[in-house]
Amino acid sequence: MTFLKRSFTALVFAGLIGGAASQAAVRLAGAGATFPDGIYQRWFSMLAKSGIKVNYQGIGSGGGRKAFINETVAFGASDDPISEKDIKRVSRGVVQIPTVGGSIAVAYNKPGCSLKLTQKQVVSIFMGSINNWKQLGCPDGKITVVHRSDGSGTTAAFTESLQSFSKEWTIGNGKSVSWKVGVGGKGNEGVSGTINTTNGSIGYVNQSFVKGRIKAAAVQNKAGEFVLPTAASGAKALATIKLDKNLAGTNPNPSAKGAYPIATLTYLLFYAKGNGDKAESLRQMITFILSDKAQALADDLGYVPLRDSIQTAAQKAVARIKK
Repeated sequence: MTFLKRSFTALVFAGLIGGAASQAAVRLAGAGATFPDGIYQRWFSMLAKSGIKVNYQGIGSGGGRKAFINETVAFGASDDPISEKDIKRVSRGVVQIPTVGGSIAVAYNKPGCSLKLTQKQVVSIFMGSINNWKQLGCPDGKITVVHRSDGSGTTAAFTESLQSFSKEWTIGNGKSVSWKVGVGGKGNEGVSGTINTTNGSIGYVNQSFVKGRIKAAAVQNKAGEFVLPTAASGAKALATIKLDKNLAGTNPNPSAKGAYPIATLTYLLFYAKGNGDKAESLRQMITFILSDKAQALADDLGYVPLRDSIQTAAQKAVARIKK
């Protein structure tokens, strides 16, 4: 175990065991991305036993960014990295920290169909030029596209990949785009709920929402392989991401063998200063999230744990959260 790992582990235990009593009265409110909501709720439930009470609302990355900029929360959450323009709007400074990764599944509900999609086919489906399941080798029927209706970091990451897949994608990328086809759902929950109850539908959600009647398509990666969204294939994609000075990073179409082609990091946004008495609890919260113990839960919950250089860089950034 390296010195950094030993020090970080010591900080986790000091904060969550030895310091629990002093932090018992502190309550933290956060809001934002629905993509990591499942694992955030598990982590925050575990933290509650230590005396750190976190109220997290999954309202979408766009809403989380707005709440953070308006300073109505102790921390924000976004799948889409905060822009330099928005950073300048936050007078207290921004500490952006990646917390976990995940694959964005092309999720569908079409009994009797097992999808293997080329990158061009994925684009054609969400552009509307493929509109019947028969065009994909499945039983005849109209395709119902389901997309996000709210400002979404999941949409930003998904459309960034589609933009890199084919020139047919002409509507750009971002938290909100002008969809040519389909119906909207709020949050990953809304999209997955619509897919689950709509025979012949297809959309995009975090891999953790692939359950019930929903299946995930195998998507062709840059290496030519058809890959399902799993912790292993997501980890190979995340390993290709290089972080910038704000700890942001994307790779919309990784070339690594075995990598699922649509994977993203998700982030928590903290104020660099002006946190007052909440600063210590915020540091303890994110310290726990970045620990090996917490990250070990990611796979079973449908996410991709942080490892190596990304995890180390995230851990080093915790000290920048000041009073």
